[in-house]
Parts: sequence; structure tokens; C-alpha cells
Amino acid sequence: MKTWKKLGIGLALCAAVLAGCGQDAGQTTQGSGEGAAKSEKVTLTLWHNWAGQDAKAVAMRGLLDQFSADHPNIKLEIEGLPTDGLKTRLRTAAAANEMPDLFVMWPDAMTKEFVNGDLIQPINEFLDSKPEWRDNFIPNAFDGFTVDGNIYTVPMNLAPTSLVYYNEALFEQYGVKVPETWEELKTAVKTFNENGIIPIALGNKANWVAQSTIFSSLADRVTGSEWFLKAAEQNGATFEDPQFIQALEKMQELSEMNAFQEGFNSIDETQMMQLYAQGKAAMFISGGWALSNLVSTAPEEVLNTTSITVLPAIEGGLGDPKSTSGVVGTGLGINKKLEGAELEAAQELLYWMAGPEGQKATLDSSTLVSYNIELDESKAHPLFVKLYNLMQNTAITPVYDAKLGSATVEVVNNGLQELLMGGNAQEIAKRIQVAQARAVGR
Repeated sequence: MKTWKKLGIGLALCAAVLAGCGQDAGQTTQGSGEGAAKSEKVTLTLWHNWAGQDAKAVAMRGLLDQFSADHPNIKLEIEGLPTDGLKTRLRTAAAANEMPDLFVMWPDAMTKEFVNGDLIQPINEFLDSKPEWRDNFIPNAFDGFTVDGNIYTVPMNLAPTSLVYYNEALFEQYGVKVPETWEELKTAVKTFNENGIIPIALGNKANWVAQSTIFSSLADRVTGSEWFLKAAEQNGATFEDPQFIQALEKMQELSEMNAFQEGFNSIDETQMMQLYAQGKAAMFISGGWALSNLVSTAPEEVLNTTSITVLPAIEGGLGDPKSTSGVVGTGLGINKKLEGAELEAAQELLYWMAGPEGQKATLDSSTLVSYNIELDESKAHPLFVKLYNLMQNTAITPVYDAKLGSATVEVVNNGLQELLMGGNAQEIAKRIQVAQARAVGR
């Protein structure tokens, strides 16, 4: 397992306002694709998940606006969707072979499915034409987007998916220790419940949340990553093995001890964070992406007492307790059908969003990147500095929805919703096993 310190990542956050970064992007990037800049007028369709009002979404939309202003010959027809809606829309479009020209896509399983469907095209040649850009990503950054030696995009961010955001003031007020073990977590939950504070706010209406932000790390604490990767490949392990049943039971235990507020399956991630921002919850569990939203929306008195850690260790578990599930981040896929001036324009947009200035704008929005930029802590938001420092000694483990087939992921997500409402762990495990065996053709 590699920590970010071992990878030698240089993460940074610049203090320039978004408009300034947008101007820099135009100055730096114009001329990088002279052919596209001078070609005939083209139209590109783009689907993304920067639809919210968090700092990351605002930054990305700002880059798109600046691109359009600086490239009058390239018309962008843009559609922004929430993450779960985008994933569903993309898979529907893939089934009909009606993909947009460019689209935000995820590494590993989704990338492989799109490659196997002959829906996207590699960017090796374009990437090699810009070696200074190509060689400045962190080690292994392209792995999740590489199939049979071909690279299909580059990451636009870095996404640890399971971080515990907690209110230090509430922990101090009620004499609660920040949990480092499962027993300490149970004690914390009990104490907060006794004092009318939601222990952990959860918004699992979009059913991927519990899987990606809690279960992927919790299960790894129990089973270890080696077991999970074997089960994903259906090679030497199955999802009906005892250790996976135990992981499901640990997840269910959270619900049984009332760690979450009532109605957690009926509110979304934004509403979950509002409960925390209002001081009604001591903790919430989410990915690194939540930080930019929190910075944009939470009152200062909450931000000033917020800190970040990882899920506690589970006694007897085989996983690394100093780890979080995650991926290198999303990238922009390019439709296999594009060629000529349209392809050239698409490549230029990819570089605009994921090149040096795009990476800088992402960092400006309190979002980690998979790109080497020097860190200046004096210009970073204090909460982002906490996240950066945490990640220096935190290993990354697989997230379930990146490694399993899309059909299996839906079974997992639905199964976890059922589990948290009292479902049978063994029956849910059996359904997951059947789905993944079918996904890999076994």
C-alpha cells in the first residue's frame, strides 16, 4: 500500500480568485492547439457533474465559460447533471451507442466498460505531444484510465471517498474522544444520542453514498484489500465468504446503534451536510469532494471547529486502519466517433480542463488533484490544509463502485439500503455474489 507521502505528491491551493485563474488559463492554453483554434466552426456536446453551487462546480463551469469566450469557433452544448444522474444517463447512452462528444467518466470499471463497448478513444498520442504535462501527474495516476496499454483520459482531481468530518467543539462539549477504534465509535454514538445530537449525519437517498463513503472503507478494515480484489475478479474469494458477511454486519451495527438520524435514506448528500453545518450532527462521512461544498456553505463557527480523520480501526480486521477508499479522480472521455476538427477541438478542451491551469483552478476550489503543484499552505483554506496533511500518511484502498461491474454496484447499493433498514446480511451477500459472478462471466 502506498501513502501519498511515498508517492511524493505535491498538492497546492492558490489564492488567486477564480476569474484570475480563468484568465491565466486562456493565456497559457491558447496556442497549445493551434489547429483547433484556426479550424472551421465545430459543435461539441459535453455532459458533466458540475451542476451544484460548491466551489469545485463553480470553478469548472468558470473554465468552460472562459473556454467558450476564447474559442469562438467551438460551440459547446453543455448538460450538467448530479453525479448519480450522470452515471445513469451515461450508461443509458452507452447502451444505445449515443454518447456525447465529451463526458465526465470514472476510472476502472466504467472506463473498461466503455472501452469494451468501443465507445471512447485513447489519448496516448495527444498526451505524448505534451510531455511536460504528461510527466507531471502523480505516480499511477493513469492506471484507472488505462486498458491494454491505451490511456483514455487523465484525472482532473483526486478523490478519497471516505473521510470523517467532525465538529471538535461538540466532541469537547460532551467529553467525547475522537474514535480510533470501533468500541470508541460506539461510545461516541451513545453519548451524542443521549444528548440529542445526531452522531453521524447520512444522506443516502442517492444510494451510492453509503457504499462509496462508508462501506468501501469499513469493509476494507475487515477484509483487507487483497481479499476484495480477489472477490471482484472472482478468483479465490467470493462475496459469501465469512469476512464479507462480518463487514456487512458491522455496517448494519451502525444503524442498529442509531448512529444515523431517522430518514437517512430519504435525504440527499447536500441535506446531510446541512445537518452538520447547522450544528445538529457531530460528524458526517463523505469524500474529499465534500470539502469544497462545506467551505462554500457552512458558517465560520462550524468551519473553524471542523477537523477530518478516517474511519476507526476494527479489532481483528485485516485492513490498514490508516487508509481511505478512493480513486485518482474523474476524467473527460472522448467519443470514439470524433475525428478531424471535432477531435482536435475535443482534445483542446480536455487540455483546458485537465492541463496545468485546470488543475490549478481545481485546487483553488479546495479540491485535491492528482497533479504535482507546490503547496503554499499560507494561501490554502485551513480546512483544506487539514485534509492535505491527513493524506500525507493515508493509504488509498479500492472503492467498491470503481472495481465492480455496474450491475453489481447497483445490487450493492440497493442491498446496503436494505441492510441499514434491517435486511439479512447473508441474503444480501448472496445477491452480490451472484451479480459479480455474472459480471465476470463465471
